[in-house]
Amino acid sequence: MSDKKLEVGFAYTRAITVTDDMTPSHLRHEPIRVLSTPDMIRLIEQTAIEGTQPYLPAGQTTVGTRVDVSHLAATPVGMTLTITVELTAIDRRRLSFRVEVRDELDECGKGTHDRFIIDASQRMPRLEEKVARWKQAKA
Repeated sequence: MSDKKLEVGFAYTRAITVTDDMTPSHLRHEPIRVLSTPDMIRLIEQTAIEGTQPYLPAGQTTVGTRVDVSHLAATPVGMTLTITVELTAIDRRRLSFRVEVRDELDECGKGTHDRFIIDASQRMPRLEEKVARWKQAKA
C-alpha cells in the first residue's frame, strides 16, 4: 500500500490491445471483428481496480456498483485501447469515476462508474450466508 490517499482528481490510464476473445461471439464470423460492449465494461472495471488497489489498506478491495457508459465507436481487433478512469467523488466508501475509452483513432466510450470499498474479511461471511439462504429456499 502506498502512503498516498485516494483523492478527487486521481486518474489512472492503461492501454490494451483488442483480441478476438474480446469480440461478440455471435459476430465472430464477420470479416472485421470489434470489441464487445461487455468487454469494454470489463476493461473499465479492471482499470479502476488496478488504479485504486495500491491506495487501499491491506484486506480491502473494491466492487463495482454502477456503470453508465455509452459505447460510441467500434474498435477492430488489433487496435490499442486507452482506458482512463478519473476519480470525481468520494462519499465514505463509494468512489465515483468519469471514464473514457479511446482507440488509436476515435473516442469509443465515455461515462461514469461507481465502486464501493469493501473489507475482504466481511465479504465471504455475507456470501456464505446468502448461499445458505438460497439453498434453504430451494429445499
